[in-house]
Amino acid sequence: MPLKLAIVGRPNVGKSTLFNRLAGKKLAIVDDQPGVTRDRRYASGHIGDLELELIDTAGFEDVDDSSLEARMRAQTEAAIEEADVSLFVFDSREGVTPLDEVFAAILRKRDKPVIVAANKAEGKAGEAGAGEAFRLGLGEPIPISGEHGEGMAELYAALLAFEPEASEIEGEDDDSKPIRIAIIGRPNAGKSTLVNRLLGEDRLLTGPEAGITRDSISVDWEWDGRKIRLVDTAGLRRKAKVQDKLEKLSTADTIRAITFAEVVLLVMDATHPFEIQDLQIADLAEREGRAVVFVLAKWDLIEDQAAHLTAFREHAERMLPQLRGAPVVALSGETGKGVGHLMPAVIKTHKDWSTKVKTRDLNDWLQMAMQRHPPPAVSGRRVKPKYMAQTKARPPTFVLFSSRADQMPDHYRRYLINSLRESFDLPGVPLRITIKSGANPYADGEAKGHSGRGKREFERREREEERIRASRNTVKKSKRLAEEAAAKAAEAAGLPVDPGKGAVKPIRKKGPAAAKAAPPTAEAAAEPGKAAVKSVKKLGPKVQKKVSTTPSYKVGAKSAGGKAAAPRRPVAGSRTVRGNTGPGKPKAR
Repeated sequence: MPLKLAIVGRPNVGKSTLFNRLAGKKLAIVDDQPGVTRDRRYASGHIGDLELELIDTAGFEDVDDSSLEARMRAQTEAAIEEADVSLFVFDSREGVTPLDEVFAAILRKRDKPVIVAANKAEGKAGEAGAGEAFRLGLGEPIPISGEHGEGMAELYAALLAFEPEASEIEGEDDDSKPIRIAIIGRPNAGKSTLVNRLLGEDRLLTGPEAGITRDSISVDWEWDGRKIRLVDTAGLRRKAKVQDKLEKLSTADTIRAITFAEVVLLVMDATHPFEIQDLQIADLAEREGRAVVFVLAKWDLIEDQAAHLTAFREHAERMLPQLRGAPVVALSGETGKGVGHLMPAVIKTHKDWSTKVKTRDLNDWLQMAMQRHPPPAVSGRRVKPKYMAQTKARPPTFVLFSSRADQMPDHYRRYLINSLRESFDLPGVPLRITIKSGANPYADGEAKGHSGRGKREFERREREEERIRASRNTVKKSKRLAEEAAAKAAEAAGLPVDPGKGAVKPIRKKGPAAAKAAPPTAEAAAEPGKAAVKSVKKLGPKVQKKVSTTPSYKVGAKSAGGKAAAPRRPVAGSRTVRGNTGPGKPKAR
């Protein structure tokens, strides 16, 4: 059994900061504004190898009336009575104040061990204030810094003296984890009152003031042999109205509690149910995948209760179809009427939320659902669901394999979810269906990454790539044969051959001077006329006049033996194309 340690002191001395330091995580809300913590908050922590059960308390106020401060003081006194050791924290930079002396006098009257901690003692600023603690009569103070972690070794040595004996440590029966239930809703909806009614004690602060709860307070409880962890949260207002920094921190803490919860109790004021903020909170819980139970608090204020409950159920079905069939419990936390129906509904919803459906039953249901309402045809082609299986529970999540999965309409997906909820009796449970398609090598973007529209497009591209590869091989082979033939011709003509390539280096296009000085090839030696014509083709018109004396109009595209093709004579009765007439030719008639 860990050592129970209550961290007490006046407001704004760093109790929550030290609480977070010993817990190892930021659980309590910390702000420069005094009086942030109001309820008792529990957490497991450790310092060295010493296990602790921490209790963060509200700042001590010297009041004794019906005000909120007086109720906060009662919570602090209850924590002192419950703890094994009280850690009295004061601000060493401010020294011992009159309120610290009043609180120290109260602690001396209790038959509980007390350790004095002088917080904010980093540096030399807190040395003088730490020495003032001797007059409190609670022993030697320990200089610490909850923000920077200084003095933890001295605090560990002081707490080690109160470590429980080995015989007192009992083995905990942790055969099942507790069901985490988060109570959420708008401010002043009756959340803390409901928790106190369930626990049977005034565990949380309540009152007519709105926004009393700031931290998310978790309380371990047992109902009918089942371990329950109730988490009371701060009220959620509309985002546009949340301006204060402290309220933003409370809102973030509430959202975090919803994320880690299993069942969410949406508490609404029965006189004004289902306002816009209530719908947004329910939608948030559904998007987080949590089971939802609607709670109508302050039910004792409703006159025509039967008609009001029927109208509420119809309104819930219409406004929140994604939570169709969620249980509705009407109760009064003040009088206790209807509270007995809450936990059976929570256990039933938690069981549905953890449901696992057999694959065979799923596929039998899928065939039945398709026969009742066949899948629609998109662009003339029908979507065909083939196979379905459940991937996980909490919430139930399914995967559906279908052809053309990306074109499945949303209305058919909703039909499958509603039919699944009705057939397997899963009311109020968020369901998830992921639609996938099997790997198709001929489909867009799958398997081999082809971008064709079908099998024929894929085959056409394969044939085209094969033809391109064959053409490249043919070109390489032709080039190799040409080089070998040129090498043989050069060797027969007695010309030098490039040993590396096995052929004569081809003459590149050069200027007029370089063209005249170019060495003759074997082909040019065999057919001088042909070589002359080729040189005329490769060189520009200005160079042609210098190389060849043949008129340009007599040099045709098709030459034989190096001679220009004869000009085409006009035939009697035919028209001559303009531009084909040359010198000495008769003009067309």
